[in-house]
Amino acid sequence: QVQLVESGGGLVQAGGSLRLSCAASGSIFSRNAMGWSRQAPGKQRELVAFITISGNTNYADSVKGRFTISRDNAKNTVYLQMNSLKPEDTAVYYCNADLRGSIKDPSIRYWGQGTQVTVSS
Repeated sequence: QVQLVESGGGLVQAGGSLRLSCAASGSIFSRNAMGWSRQAPGKQRELVAFITISGNTNYADSVKGRFTISRDNAKNTVYLQMNSLKPEDTAVYYCNADLRGSIKDPSIRYWGQGTQVTVSS
């Protein structure tokens, strides 16, 4: 059973920073892309950033230059460093990871439970 556990959310003033972490645990044979999405009240979930196993990254236009995604493959952990936060960044942030539980299993996208980020003006 694979679990993704997020941490690092909270309340911060506009212009501040937060660092989110997401650790995958359980039976993991191999891993591929990992990423972060967010969902604000009344809005659809949107992709924020993802990072491939080789370290290539991609960001939503709204966060380019402010957010940085990174990963530690040895720890099965993905991070999201968020700088220059704006009130419109307020949302529940979800991590995801494409993992295989064994050599026989297909790659499955797992999701974390979400962590609240609130940016006050």
